[in-house]
Amino acid sequence: MAKRGGFPGGMPGNMSNLMKQAQRMQRQMEEGQKELETKEFTAKAGGGAVEACVNGKKELLKIKISEEAVDPDDVEMLQDMIVAAVNEAMKQADDASQELMGKMTGGLGGGFPF
Repeated sequence: MAKRGGFPGGMPGNMSNLMKQAQRMQRQMEEGQKELETKEFTAKAGGGAVEACVNGKKELLKIKISEEAVDPDDVEMLQDMIVAAVNEAMKQADDASQELMGKMTGGLGGGFPF
């Protein structure tokens, strides 16, 4: 009679393959995350008056402000444009991260036997 299920003699083929697949996916995730961290995401606000650049680690790298955007009588408008540009650049970084995660976990829909 053939052995079925259980783990007495070692891992069954399916479990071994599943472990290899998980390890491969973990390596791909680490590589993808490293690549994502080096990317830069730039967004503009106020018709290009303010530009913000962040990296994949969501660190603000630089802000560019055009001279026309600097109005001492309307500092609040400049502040709003800065916030808008930074938030949009952060959203781009988030979207790229979500896309990476989706690619890596796309095949996990129903592959688990439990």
